[in-house]
Parts: sequence; structure tokens; C-alpha cells
Amino acid sequence: MAFTNWIKDRFFNYKSDGEKGEASREELLPEEQTVQEEQQISAEEPVQERQDVLLLQDLLELTPDHPFLSLYELQKEEATDARLPHLHPDQWKDYPDDMMEKELPGLEKLFKTESSERMKKISALQKEREKAEEEARKRAQNEEEEGKAPEEMQEIPPIEMDALPIVYITDDRLEAWLLVFPPVGKGRELDQDMLDNALKKREVSFGLDTELLENLPDNRERYFCMFRIAKGQPVSHGVDGYVEDFYERVVKKEFSENDHGKVDYFHLNLVQNIEKGNVICRAVPPVEGVPGRTVQNKEINCRNGKTVSLPKGPNTEISEDGDKLLASISGRLEFNNNKFQVKSVLEIDGNVDFSTGNIDFVGDVHIRGDVSSGFSVKALGDITIDGVVEAAEVEAGGDLIVSKGISGDLRGVIRGHHDVYSKYIESCSVHCKGNIQADCIVNCDVYCDGKVYARSGRGTIIGGRVRAAQEVSSKIVGSRSESITQIYLGGQPCANYEKEFLALTLAKLEDEMERVERQPDSPAKEKRMAKIRLDLSVGKMKINRFDKELKKLKEKIQEQGGSRLRCDVAYPGLSLNIGDESYSLTKETSMVNARMVDGSIILM
Repeated sequence: MAFTNWIKDRFFNYKSDGEKGEASREELLPEEQTVQEEQQISAEEPVQERQDVLLLQDLLELTPDHPFLSLYELQKEEATDARLPHLHPDQWKDYPDDMMEKELPGLEKLFKTESSERMKKISALQKEREKAEEEARKRAQNEEEEGKAPEEMQEIPPIEMDALPIVYITDDRLEAWLLVFPPVGKGRELDQDMLDNALKKREVSFGLDTELLENLPDNRERYFCMFRIAKGQPVSHGVDGYVEDFYERVVKKEFSENDHGKVDYFHLNLVQNIEKGNVICRAVPPVEGVPGRTVQNKEINCRNGKTVSLPKGPNTEISEDGDKLLASISGRLEFNNNKFQVKSVLEIDGNVDFSTGNIDFVGDVHIRGDVSSGFSVKALGDITIDGVVEAAEVEAGGDLIVSKGISGDLRGVIRGHHDVYSKYIESCSVHCKGNIQADCIVNCDVYCDGKVYARSGRGTIIGGRVRAAQEVSSKIVGSRSESITQIYLGGQPCANYEKEFLALTLAKLEDEMERVERQPDSPAKEKRMAKIRLDLSVGKMKINRFDKELKKLKEKIQEQGGSRLRCDVAYPGLSLNIGDESYSLTKETSMVNARMVDGSIILM
């Protein structure tokens, strides 16, 4: 029993609970002492590896009467230097657990059938030899009883059984393992012919470890040991193609934080803007599979990856190479019905408030409700608002249309790069590069590069400052209470405003450059100086452009007869400014048509 236990330890690096104590060196053979020393070196094995080994031990069921152990005892009787068995290949620890579970039944069958078959043959040869010896002994005894001279006994040849290499092929046919039983009696030792025949019998011809096979006949541990002698080529299945998105398919509310950690609830980022020609997504091509090959040199079929189609929807197009989905127009990108689509108009069914956050869109915007105080709406296209605009910021790259009016509470800012239309405009700042048309304009700060009309409805301009490059036309200017109403004509108000703001910015940049130049030289200084120089250069180019535009506009106004003010009634409190000239109205005047004539303001 002790013999079986240390054999198991050698096979499986495992000791049962009752055998964990160290055996005395007097009870061990020299080979057993070597085993114990090896076990002490590897005493710190991971628990999981010991559990795997235990599973193998239980399934193979190498009981003391197992024929495999009997074969080893026979070899040990014939060869005193017999090496201990080693039944797990060196690569064993690298195999996945599920793979070993599949292989264990096959290994169990190998150990039982091959060992039993060889033991039967050995037993049969042993019985024949014992039978021959018994017959020879009886003949000699009969001759002695008959008084005859006994004949010389013929020598009975010993058992001859050659070494037997056995090839085991794994369940997936990707590996071949070799186990060699030693010769018995005068049988032939393992040689290359035996190995070749064993491989030929199992048709193993691919991925052979030729170096191992060539050196195995001279290897001292060639018997009762397992070797991996061949490794096939695993199959590599293809990978399906997929769509790589550059925009979100489902837009979620995202709250941003400022430098002080406060959450900005006005910016929800609910709109995905996209420019014409931008890449929405791309199709990643599939990866072709690579066939595998078994150790028996048979091909393992592979599965190729499947192609994927791009989710093309309205206002999108596929690139010439067929791999990218592009936006065919600028607008709002959405993903509906498993397809990307671009909408040129952003529809807001309700108000612009905390439910929508600020709006920043590259196309047109249609708001069916109001724009609440504190929020902003910006669009590169037209903006149409069915409700009112409170103390908010609205900027349209095209026309701005406000159906019910604007009430800015002295905090609203309106910018229109084309025309601005509103029922009324009250207590806000308006910057318009086109024309402005409203029923009334009350207490506003207006910058208009075109004409200001207040002819419909009440048609009044009361209070504030109105700057127009070409003309101001209204039914009534001022009020009976003589509210101060300032009208400025000529120039290019919006451009002048931007020019003044830009000039102020350039002055700050020049001051900053002087401060940075006084700092010690460093990479950060060079980087900052380069940024300041670039900003200064761009700013100066913009100022030069403004000067050219102002010159062209001045020539155009002169061709049209100059800037003028027209109104049906003008009340005292009106201050009219054209160029460097100013005129203050001191009495109510009807049918006013004021313009600059020979350097003076004339009311006609």
C-alpha cells in the first residue's frame, strides 16, 4: 500500500489527507527519497492545481491492483534503475479545466485497456514458459525413474516482448500524447522504427515534435511517461463586421460642472449637431477565418465573419468606398427605427426651459413655446419662436421670427445675422445685420446694419437707443411724456460694436504679451507667446475687414441718398444723430423726414 501511495504522489503531485505527514527516510527506497525531496521543493503548489490533480486521480482510479502499476512492478524487478512514472505532460498545467475534463475519460480508457492487454500477453507468455519448464522437469523425472541417463535439458528461452509506444489523440484532434511501455525480458528497447509505426498507425503526421521524437529512444525517462509529441493548428474563426459609431444613438441628459463644482442645469446637450459631410459611423469589415489542421493532417473548417450594413436613413449617404455613412446636410442627427437620419429643422414642441436646456443647433430651429429667462437658443439657420422670448439669449445665423414678442427685462440679448421680425421688442439688446421689423420697440439698445421698421400695429419707438445704418421708419417716435429716445443713423452699428469689442480684446492681449515677455524663458512661455501672437494676428485681420466693409457700406448709403428718419409723429425728447451732427426735437412734429443735407440735419 505504501508503494502505491508514493507512486500516486509521483504521478499526480498529490497526497491524501492521511498521508500528509513526512515518511521516515528508513521506510523509503532511494528512488522514494528522491521523490520526497522533489515534493518538498514543490510544496507550495496552488490549491486549484492540487484540486485538478485530485480530480484526475479519482477518475483514473489507479488502485493497487491496477494493471498499469503491475507493469511498472515488473519493470522494476528487471531494471533496478527504473525511472519513476510521470503521467502528466509538462504542458498539462496550461490546459483549461474543461479540456481536461473531456480528456480524462479517454485517458482512463487508455490506461485500463492498454495496460490490461499487455498484462494478459505477459501472463500468457509466462504461463507458456512455466508449462514448458514443467514438461521438461517431468521428462527428467521419468527418465530418472526408468534408470536412464538424463538428457541435457534444453534452455527455455526467456519472454521476449518489445517496447510498446501508444499514441493518444485528444478529443479535439489538436494534440497527440505518447506513452511507452518498456520491453519485457529480452524484448527490443524503444527505437525510431517503433515510434514511426505507432505514428503511422494513428495517422499522426502534422505538427510533430521531431526533436523530441529523435531524442526519445535515448531518454532515460522514456518509459511510463507521457509526452506531447504533436500539436495541430487550432482553427481561427472569422470575426463578424460591426458598425463603429462616432455619434450617440441614444442621447442622454448630461449635466456639466463648472470650475467650482456647480452643476449647470441649462446645458443638457440633448441635440447632436452634425455638419454636412461629417462621418456618422463606419462599417468595420469582417475578419476572414483561418482553417485549422489536426495532428492527423486533416483540415478543420472555419467560419468566416459576416459583413454588416450601414444604418442609412434620410439625409445621409454612403461614401464612395462604401465603408462610411456621411451626413448629406447639416442639422440634427437622430437614430430612429435602427437608422441614422439628419433633420434640417430642430422641432421643440414646448418651451425652452430646464426640460430642454440650452439649444445650440447647426440648422433651423422651430420652438412652439416660449424661451424662458436664463436660457439660450443658438442656430446657424433660421429661428422661429411661436411664443415669447423672456430675459434670454437668442442668436440666429439666418432670420429670427418671434410671433408674440420679446420682453428682455434689460437682460435679454438678441442677435440676428439676417433679419429680425417680432411682434414687439422690449427692454433688451438687439444686434441685427439685416433689417428689423416690429410693431413697437420700447427701451431697447438696438444695433442694426440695415433698416428699422415700426410701421405695423401701434408702430412706436419709445425710449432707448436705436442705431441703424440706413433708415429708421415708424409711425410714432418718442412719447407725450417726452421720454428720451436716441436715434443714430449711418455707419455700420453691428460692425462698429464688434470692432470696438475686438479692439478692447487686442489691447488686453498686448498687455498680456508685455507681462509674459518679462517672465523667465521656458517652454510654457514660448507656447503662450505663440498663442498670443496668433490671436493678435487674427484680430488685426478682422479689424481691417471691418474697415473695408464700413467703407463699402458708406458708399452704398450715399448712392441711396443717405441715411434718414421717417415718422408720422415725433415727440420732444427725440435726439437724432447722423455722423457727427446731432439734433434735439423740442416740440411735437408731424410727418418727419430727416436726413443730412450739406453737413446739417434737416427735418422736412
